[in-house]
Amino acid sequence: MPIDKAETIVLRRRDFRETSLIVDFYSRERGKFSGLLKGIRADPSKFASNLELFSHNDIIFYPKADSSLYLVSQCDIKNNFPSIRQDLSRVGMASFMVELLDEIVPQEDKNEEIFRLLLESLAELEHTLSPGKIAMIFKIKILALSGFKPHFDSCLSCAGRIMDNAKFSLSLGGLLCPGCFAKDPKARSIFKGTVASILYIERNEFKNTLNLGLNPQIKKELDMVLNSFLNFHLEKELKTQKVINKIALVSA
Repeated sequence: MPIDKAETIVLRRRDFRETSLIVDFYSRERGKFSGLLKGIRADPSKFASNLELFSHNDIIFYPKADSSLYLVSQCDIKNNFPSIRQDLSRVGMASFMVELLDEIVPQEDKNEEIFRLLLESLAELEHTLSPGKIAMIFKIKILALSGFKPHFDSCLSCAGRIMDNAKFSLSLGGLLCPGCFAKDPKARSIFKGTVASILYIERNEFKNTLNLGLNPQIKKELDMVLNSFLNFHLEKELKTQKVINKIALVSA
């Protein structure tokens, strides 16, 4: 049985039988995959990491040609991101990011840019005063990197340049120019600043987007447009988004 290694981030974990654990990883080397850690619950000292959610680890594992579940033999912690777990808002946003990634990224589809984005976003969540902004930047960039994004570069019907008075079509998944509004009578108006913010985040490095200023009106519309797009095309609302919405209502 060949041995392999990977740099990973923990997306999910669940108990397996009496003593073991199944962990869903996102890795730099091979994308998303699942690993079995035998006996870790009975003897945690067998591994040098407790594999908490969001933790960054180096693992050694044995791939199997006849199974999508790999046997993990060694796990060493690189960063546990402890400050994230000390704040409810940060935990919520980190949970949203890993759930979104898990939903839209196929199994074993390697994408080093997505891995780097998740790692940078978790590191920024450690000390940011605006966890919601980090999650929003992550949402826009991972949609672009995964090919799942709505179309904001031009009119998705005629491919014409968007100037002013664009509308966003939820069902078609992008912008319509005034000449193409009839393609979707339910399309809704969208601020030019919202479109500009999305395009800026898509086209720039993560670190360069952190200082982007967003007025409350633009931020509200960004959340509405992106969440509506995800709910429509995933045909459900993410569990973590429901929790974030409830927390926002209580805090308002």
